[in-house]
Amino acid sequence: MPSPHAASISLTAAERAALEGWARRRETAQGLARRARIVLLACAEGGGTDGAVAQAPRVSRPTVALRRRRFAERGLGGLPDEPRPGAPRTITDAQVERAVTTTPEAAPADATRWSTRPLAGATGLSQAAVVRIWRAFALKPHRVETFRLSTDPLSVEKVRDIVGLHLSPPERAPVPCVDEKPRVQAVERTAPVLPMRPGRPERRAPDYLRHGTTDLSAALDAKTGTVIGRCRPRHRARESRAFPDLVDRGVPPGLDVHLALDGLRAHKAAQIRDWLARRPRHHLHFAPTSASWLNLVEGWFALPTPRQIRRGVFPGVAALEDAIRACIAAASENPRPFRWTKSADEILDSVNRFRLRASAAAQCQETSNSAQ
Repeated sequence: MPSPHAASISLTAAERAALEGWARRRETAQGLARRARIVLLACAEGGGTDGAVAQAPRVSRPTVALRRRRFAERGLGGLPDEPRPGAPRTITDAQVERAVTTTPEAAPADATRWSTRPLAGATGLSQAAVVRIWRAFALKPHRVETFRLSTDPLSVEKVRDIVGLHLSPPERAPVPCVDEKPRVQAVERTAPVLPMRPGRPERRAPDYLRHGTTDLSAALDAKTGTVIGRCRPRHRARESRAFPDLVDRGVPPGLDVHLALDGLRAHKAAQIRDWLARRPRHHLHFAPTSASWLNLVEGWFALPTPRQIRRGVFPGVAALEDAIRACIAAASENPRPFRWTKSADEILDSVNRFRLRASAAAQCQETSNSAQ
């Protein structure tokens, strides 16, 4: 029998539907969903004691009594959170809107971007309030990113070709992704590097000596994750012509080879065309101009830089090339396949949206300049 002190409640069909929706919906706040379940349990089969209802949602008996009483007094309006006690709000919506719109749309007279204290002085807010507003609206004036839109007239066709090659590679044909990382510097510090110790990071002198550069050519088999690489002193068509021989020797006879590469001029030189004419099993797939990120080997190029090159100390080019070859050998010993996940339509839609934003920004800039 229900407790004589428990609040007596009954549900209409509309109230029951609303409570069941709150209890099941994933987007509902956990507190509201728990209160909805409490009320539903209290009304099940004529209700029950507060202690019995409290066992299912694992809440205390006073919590069940409070929620039953508020629902009996206010209905569905008694379940959401009530306003919390504390100091009244001092920042108005208009001040927040002004800070949010001023940050990207204007600039201070003595700088190219806002920082927290100048914006606080311009809007009449505190520096801490500006920090909270920027964090809430994900505004980061100190950060800047670069972009480049392809001007290739065949960019759509090339995107579909390259992405289709990544998503659905041929069954019995390797797909080496080929590219170059030019002018890798062999750098040596002018003072010995002090190793890391507990509580103190590694320290090194800011100035350095350059002992020359090398160009790294690499071919990544995305399906297996294996890498073929070679370092060469110069970046010419003659050197680019020698690297496909290395790739060709690693492919069994009788199999076609689909090479994914960018539109570098050296890749289209007469020497390369003559080499391809003598080897009809090789098929070239070019990424659009200024879109070399479509080539999967660019993802592998991001590995040697932090692992071997950026913090390495090389007394000569030979030491740099040895470090690069060690990184290539390690990648081939434990290969990890590279998987492409985004379709060509998704990429093209994203590029088109960005073009529209860039066009709108250019028009606003022209309007602003003409007004001045």
